[in-house]
Amino acid sequence: MNQLRIRTLAALFAIAGVLSWGGARLWDTLGTLPGVPFAAPIVLGAIAAILLATALSLRARLKAQREREPGAKGVDPMMAARAVLFGQASALVAALVSGLYGGTGLYLITERADIPARAAQALYAGLSVVAGIAVIVAAVLLERICRLPEDDDENNNPPTAAA
Repeated sequence: MNQLRIRTLAALFAIAGVLSWGGARLWDTLGTLPGVPFAAPIVLGAIAAILLATALSLRARLKAQREREPGAKGVDPMMAARAVLFGQASALVAALVSGLYGGTGLYLITERADIPARAAQALYAGLSVVAGIAVIVAAVLLERICRLPEDDDENNNPPTAAA
């Protein structure tokens, strides 16, 4: 499984933000721009909380297992892999969604800040960006916690045939 790259997430955020800003500008000239849902930052915050709770739980269980504490529950490798996969998928989607809301929020702040309803929409968009960044941070933390220790090349070489 490949490790998440912050550059990839930042590029996805930036591309989505630019496209969203341009799309919001175009959409607003053609009609009414759809609003940012009130639930967007709440859902992203809930995902961040779930990822953080999973990361902290796995960290405690791995620490207890590493220190060979009596009665320590082990961590199933497949469960850890699924948690990391969920974290990576969540981080990619959060980068995309945060970029979309960031671009829309930027358009609302720069072009339509005089309308009170648009100011509230810009606030929801900003909170969505913050919650999306929290998802990314929690996902990266989860991935770092579940990372396997580096293997030594010297110890993993197959035995050579004796001549």
